[in-house]
This record gives sequence, C-alpha cells and structure tokens, in this order.
Amino acid sequence: MVQTRAKSKKSAEIISSNDDLLTEILLRLPVTSILRFKSVSKHWRLLLSHKHFTQRYDNISKSPSPGLFASYTYHLAPDAYVPFDVETPNTPPFPSLASCFDLPGVKIIQSCNGLLLCSTNRGPKGGRGALKYYVFNPTTKQLALVPPVPGGGRKTIWFMGLAFHQTDCPHYKLVCVLSAVGPDVDLYQIQIYSSDARKWKIAIQSFPASSIFPARPGVYWNGAVYWAPFPDNSNFLYFKMDSEQLQTLPLPVGFTCSYFGESRGHLHLIAYNNRQDNRLRLNLYEMLSHHSGWFVKYQVQLDALPNAFPDMIRHNGYIFNVIDVVRGEEEEDTFVVLKTPKKIIKCNFHDKSFKEIFDFGEYPFENFHRYIETLFHF
Repeated sequence: MVQTRAKSKKSAEIISSNDDLLTEILLRLPVTSILRFKSVSKHWRLLLSHKHFTQRYDNISKSPSPGLFASYTYHLAPDAYVPFDVETPNTPPFPSLASCFDLPGVKIIQSCNGLLLCSTNRGPKGGRGALKYYVFNPTTKQLALVPPVPGGGRKTIWFMGLAFHQTDCPHYKLVCVLSAVGPDVDLYQIQIYSSDARKWKIAIQSFPASSIFPARPGVYWNGAVYWAPFPDNSNFLYFKMDSEQLQTLPLPVGFTCSYFGESRGHLHLIAYNNRQDNRLRLNLYEMLSHHSGWFVKYQVQLDALPNAFPDMIRHNGYIFNVIDVVRGEEEEDTFVVLKTPKKIIKCNFHDKSFKEIFDFGEYPFENFHRYIETLFHF
C-alpha cells in the first residue's frame, strides 16, 4: 500500500512538472475544472491563462452553446439565463450582469463566439453619464473597458459591433459606424478598434447614407461583419475586416429575412416568400463558401405548435419569432429557438420534436444573446 502511494505521488510529481504532458491532460477537462484548477498554484494559473493554452482549448473543445441570456429593453425586469437543456440545465455563468459590472443599467448589445459587447450610460451611483462600452467574458468574468471612439459622441454612433473568433480573429475587434457631424450630414464613417493595438483607427473615411446602412445588430462570420437587410431591401451589407471594404450580398430572390445569424462557422438566414410561404414552415438557408449563394439546409413544419402553445394564435395568423439557430456537434443536434408571447420553445430540425424551455412569467423579455464558453484571456 505504501509503495503504491509512493508511485502515485511520484507520477503526480512527474505530470505536474511536465508542462507539455500537463497541458495535454488539462485540454480534455470541462471549463469548470479549468477555472477551478487556476487556483492550484501561480504556475498553473499562468499556464491555464496563456494564449497558447486558451486558444488550443477553445479550438479543441468547441462545446455547443448551453443557453441564452435574456433581457428587457428598458431594464424593467432583471436579466435571466435560459438553458437549452431543461432536463440537466447547466449553472448560469453569473447571477446578473449588474453583479459582474458593479454598475446599474448594463445591457448586452451583442454576443460573439463567447464574448459579450455591453454598454451602460449609468455611473456607480446611478446617475446618467456618457455611454460606455465593455467587452465581457462571462465564462472567466473578465471585463475590458473600450476606449472612447474619437469624435464619437453618443448622438453620432450609429452602430457598435464585436468581431471575435478563436481562429481567424483571436484578438477581438470592434467596428463602429458613425454618422458624420457637420456639413456632410449624409455621410457615414467606419472606425475599427483592435484589442491587440489598443487603439481606434479610421477604416473608411466616409461613405454615403444612400448605402441604406441598417441600424441592426451585426453578425461576425468568416472575417466580416454582416447586417441583415430591412424588409424593403433585397441586399445584405457586410464589412470585410482585412480589406476594410463594404460589400453587398443578395437575398434569395423575392424573400424577406426573418432571422439572420451564425453558428459553429455557418451563416444562416430564415426567409419567407412574401406571397407564397406558409408561416408555419421554416426554411433555413445557409451561405455557400465564397459568398456564391444560398441553399436550403433544413426545413421544419410547425403545424403542431399552435395546439401545444395557444398563446401564439391570433385571429389573423400566428405570433412567434425565431431568436436563435444553434448547430450541434452532430447534424441531428441542430435546433431552432422560437419566442411566442409567453414562452421560449426549442425545436429540433432533425426529428421535428419540440419542447418549452422557458416561461416569461410577468417579464416580457425582448433581447436574447447566445452563451458560449470560452477561455479567451484579456
């Protein structure tokens, strides 16, 4: 027995003193274990926070999204966490945004591959102040204040978006679109902030408002930020990060976009033919590589939903919104998340099953942002 213990102790010492071997073992552990092991020693904390480890871990694990953050636009309700798996729900990454920021009135603007772009115009005592932006990692609880945009007073910022990906954009960036101030009031400007350089730079000095720039949340995919079009516009607008150019991307002809997003490296949209489509049939389109066109990836018929969730029935049709499409590790694990006036519903594209995962109760949540675990270290 003593000899066995001595061998085990010697093996543990060998592993703990060999960073390469230790790394290979730790790469196979869940995020909760990694965060806990950071407190083992200073050496382990440095090892587990190093860019080499965190990037490898995120690229290897590629864990599916466990849930959504839900909030109400005017802060009349506390923010909530909605787990996708209601049978074995994961623990919320934090009790509330306010507890992490120690500031009131914080709201999530965008979720991008595990990082959150947040903002608030409230000071520590609750008084109104200048609008501030933060990048927040809900997994590690790290927070970074974004420096003010040069010339970007609150009235001129038209859009602020986050670009981050563990492979093609490992140093997060921010894209800010400003409306020009002065005689050229019909012009926009684009500035980029790099967390690597830690400064803003002008990417596009000016471009005309006739470009119909949408004041909508952006989606980062494949090295560019995309904006879904308004119902009366047939083109997507997107900004390529490397060439710093604005380009357009057409919708399927004759369709109106009802959902636009990215999941596990795939760009998706759900669109309806204005005159022909059945509202209860969802066609999920995916973008081909090199922007060569859209194709129908999944279809799901929702005819059984109105009987199960009568709150979505109205005299002239049905009321529901698509709030997320989540690709699984396997094709059969891909699902769509729907919002009715009172419920959030998860529908599987493969077996057509559906289940309620959240009841709004007294709070009509309006904004939803996907949670993805990442060890990205600021």
